[in-house]
Amino acid sequence: MGIFLFFPKTTDCTFKAIRDTAHDTITVTSADAAGKKNDFYDRNLALFEEELDIRPKVSSLLSRLVSYTNITQGAKEHEEEESAQASRRKTPKSPNMGTLMGVYLPCLQNIFGVILFLRLTWIVGMAGIMQSLLIVLMCCSCTMLTAISMSAIATNGVVPAGGAYFMISRSLGPEFGGAVGLCFYLGTTFASAMYILGAIEIFLVNMIPKHSSAAIFHATDPHGSDSAMLNNMRVYGTICLSLMAVVVFVGVKYVNKLASLFLAFCRDRICMLGNRTLVRDRFDVCSKTTVTGNITGPSQLWDRFCLPGNMSSTQCDDYFMQNNVTEIQGIPGLSSGIIRDNMWGAYQQKGEILEKPGLQSVDGHSAMENFGMYVSADIATSFTLLVGIFFPSATGIMAGSNRSGDLRDAQKSIPVGTILAITTTSLVYFSSVVLFGACIEGVVLRDKFGDAVRKNLVVGTLSWPSPWVIVIGSFFSTVGAGLQSLTGAPRLLQAIAKDNIIPFLRVFGHGKTNGEPTWALLLTGLIAELGILIASLDMVAPILSMFFLMCYLFVNLACAVQTLLRTPNWRPRFKYYHWALSFLGMSMCLALMFISSWYYAIVAMGIAGMIYKYIEAEKEWGDGIRGLSLSAARYALLRLEVGPPHTKNWRPQLLVLLKLDEDLHVKYPRLLTFASQLKAGKGLTIVGTVIQGNFLDSYGEMQAAEQAIKNMMEIERVKGFCQVVVASKVRDGVVHLIQSCGLGGMKHNTVVMGWPYGWRQSEDPRAWKTFINTVRCTTAAHLALMVPKNVSFYPSNHERFTDGNIDVWWIVHDGGMLMLLPFLLKQHKVWRKCKMRIFTVAQMDDNSIQMKKDLATFLYQLRIEAEVEVVEMHDSDISAYTYERTLMMEQRSQMLRQMRLSSAERQREAQLVKDRHSLVRMGSLYSDEEEEVVEAPPEKVQMTWTRERCEAERRNRNNAPENFRELMSLKPDQSNVRRMHTAVKLNEVIVNRSHDARLVLLNMPGPPRNTDGDENYMEFLEVLTEGLERVLLVRGGGREVITIYS
Repeated sequence: MGIFLFFPKTTDCTFKAIRDTAHDTITVTSADAAGKKNDFYDRNLALFEEELDIRPKVSSLLSRLVSYTNITQGAKEHEEEESAQASRRKTPKSPNMGTLMGVYLPCLQNIFGVILFLRLTWIVGMAGIMQSLLIVLMCCSCTMLTAISMSAIATNGVVPAGGAYFMISRSLGPEFGGAVGLCFYLGTTFASAMYILGAIEIFLVNMIPKHSSAAIFHATDPHGSDSAMLNNMRVYGTICLSLMAVVVFVGVKYVNKLASLFLAFCRDRICMLGNRTLVRDRFDVCSKTTVTGNITGPSQLWDRFCLPGNMSSTQCDDYFMQNNVTEIQGIPGLSSGIIRDNMWGAYQQKGEILEKPGLQSVDGHSAMENFGMYVSADIATSFTLLVGIFFPSATGIMAGSNRSGDLRDAQKSIPVGTILAITTTSLVYFSSVVLFGACIEGVVLRDKFGDAVRKNLVVGTLSWPSPWVIVIGSFFSTVGAGLQSLTGAPRLLQAIAKDNIIPFLRVFGHGKTNGEPTWALLLTGLIAELGILIASLDMVAPILSMFFLMCYLFVNLACAVQTLLRTPNWRPRFKYYHWALSFLGMSMCLALMFISSWYYAIVAMGIAGMIYKYIEAEKEWGDGIRGLSLSAARYALLRLEVGPPHTKNWRPQLLVLLKLDEDLHVKYPRLLTFASQLKAGKGLTIVGTVIQGNFLDSYGEMQAAEQAIKNMMEIERVKGFCQVVVASKVRDGVVHLIQSCGLGGMKHNTVVMGWPYGWRQSEDPRAWKTFINTVRCTTAAHLALMVPKNVSFYPSNHERFTDGNIDVWWIVHDGGMLMLLPFLLKQHKVWRKCKMRIFTVAQMDDNSIQMKKDLATFLYQLRIEAEVEVVEMHDSDISAYTYERTLMMEQRSQMLRQMRLSSAERQREAQLVKDRHSLVRMGSLYSDEEEEVVEAPPEKVQMTWTRERCEAERRNRNNAPENFRELMSLKPDQSNVRRMHTAVKLNEVIVNRSHDARLVLLNMPGPPRNTDGDENYMEFLEVLTEGLERVLLVRGGGREVITIYS
């Protein structure tokens, strides 16, 4: 497949690339076109000079597109970046972040977080190694499948800032986009609350003594310690949230710190009473008695379980007296075989004491039993609860797509960096689960807050040289992650508000003069405060798991839907995706939602559903269900009436104009073959024809023609509708088809018609006037037009091209049709093996090197793989061949006009044309168009010469030499010479490069504004396409049909 571009020498048009939130199109306008029209005649390709105001030069378009900068879609202030005023500002710094710094490390920072440091060891202790590996496998598989789908979406065009919300809303529409965008916002907001709670937990439990003055609330009894702890976390969490909000408000950038994790062995020992684990920081020596000199006295542990007094007579806890105090190694190491004990789960109920199986224990109960000295479970645990708590540690995969505007090559960096980050973190999680289970004692693993190891982080007991390495590192890591979430969430809400899909959120689109989302930050702080007031990390984690899983579910859904629908704009550069993987990821997200918390899942889906319905309620609904098919069709048609399709969803909806022979058989079925190969069963196809006559008399003929066309459509595998029109004039019937085919929004946007073969051999203008009239009608109706020339040589559906090229000659920018059509053809098995070549044809003053670079950049953003070359077409003098060809064309036109001098001669000429038509049938609908010709009465046959007849013949003989001399002295019009020169030179270049191409596509010049030159226009098209086997002439419909955006 090849694309040929023509770049004139000067650039007098200025273009404005407008990011339109409704259509994502690039609107091209012309400035000062009228004032500089004469320059265009002198310096540009003459065949296209009359349409430069609506079909601009490609060189200027490319130079404008390559200077595109990533901006948030939907923000009005960013539109100024494309204005002339913005062009005088300082050029923005180009993004230069690579895969490592732009995607890989940010994803690692977001994935490695509070759960790894505070809860992973506890999860391993509760669930055991096998079930912990299953939890990690489920969560990491879900995020990996989502990352694959996200990579496909992120590489399907330029992704401006906006991340997951932008990708989903532009893939599934505003309803899903708004619902999932708000879910993603709520998840990010609750994530900031979770990170803050994690930081406060580290601060209160691990960094400061429990009974220091930092604790505001203190437990009055052993059973009230949990309540005091939660109240302290609420107060300190609120203070921390307020400080972070101030930091974000003033715009200070915070760099997240990464703490290195060093696995080593240390010799922390655990104090056990019987088989029960003791809280280690409440006594000094793990013994009932202490020996000072030669005196044996009670230890602090004795004092905790016994009343003050003589050791021999004091009252003590029965369990304390009947069981021995022992010390065991908290980190016995790999060689200890502890992995066997930690292999399976040991779930506990709330308040249940941590016990080590295998140690001797004698049950005993008394009124003095001191439960506050034992390490106990603060919540009831189960497999589903642990899944919900662990899943946030697998999130953070969107960090790369959120920074797409800062990446040097987002389409390469996002897939590679994200998938590498997930692979890295998954390996770390799997190895950590095995190492924790193989090295750490089970009661220590199940000790959530590190009570058995003197309030140290359990992970910190493995660190070297001190547990403070992990404590301090994890504290700053969680604070930084919370700050990042608190920074990103308001901007996400601001992007949703600026899209104006949810009216009551419009106020949150405003902010400070520098764009900082002040009101969105205030709302984010209030919602995060709700999470802080929950005060429990284990309660907040499942909430944000629900919102992230909802987001990931719709990312997978978006990828699966786009893949199955095969929309023309779906051309991801990332090729390693499949709709089955997306459905599997979507199913896993849904399953994880209900596994972790079925009631949270219902609430999250309810919120998303209400938002969806609210957004959808702003649009028109269908009412009255009288059958599922009719209702669905009516609803879809009403939705299509809202406006034109999105640029990325634009595909040619065809109206194929066919010619029938005298027996009502389709004369050129390859037109239908071409339509089926182009459509591949997608979109709308209407096949139409015109029967000349009266409707009352031709109804039966019309039905027979319709059945014949339907049979041929079935043979050629064309899925569509048939429309037959009876009209007194074929020209009027074609115009009626163009105007009235389709229903509501289900209308055609492209007309396909055949070439009027044999028009040169006919002296009657009816052979080509309908063709040119149809071209003018499609242009007036803003419809695209395709004219397959030599359609009989087009391949059938059973042929396969195993090699070859599809060459596209992009002469003027015509909405991108020439780029889209080869891509659609290559989806069919006939053309799939063909390659795409792009040739830019440059004139003398054009910078061919820069043009090649600009075109390569443009194609890269379009996700179209093609070979790019530059062919220089130098200005040259008009050759004698061109001059002679133009002269012959005008002499022929003049001769035809002179042949229509009298009614009798016109009648005779029409009879000759009719006879010739009976011998050589024209191969198109436009070949035998009739005109309103006033039929002259038949002349009487003169058997004898009269005086009047003799004088008339003498006058004709005298006029003949004058007419001949006038033809011989005719000088061609200079504008026609220039047009012929362009057609000849272009044809030379095209034939030289594309003589062996499987198909050649090129822009079809428009008919002349002056209808006197219509026959010359046909000659120009013939010269332009001479010597080519298969040619597809294309005219755009005046709108963009292809976009670089996702």
